[in-house]
Amino acid sequence: MLEMTREQLAELGLELATKRQEHSDLDAAIHALITTRAADTMMLQRLKKKKLAIKDRITQLEDILLPDIIA
Repeated sequence: MLEMTREQLAELGLELATKRQEHSDLDAAIHALITTRAADTMMLQRLKKKKLAIKDRITQLEDILLPDIIA
């Protein structure tokens, strides 16, 4: 694994925080649209797909920043 500078780690940490917030915001938006029945099926599918892509990126960032260390 390549060594990362503090600046690179800080950038990834900031991206992780941003993605977590985006994921939370999308979750709230999806929930609101479902409860108010204001969205069509296609719109909900797009939002859920975007939410899943963000979750995948969160997982990637967590793996980089918090690697599993086998002792």
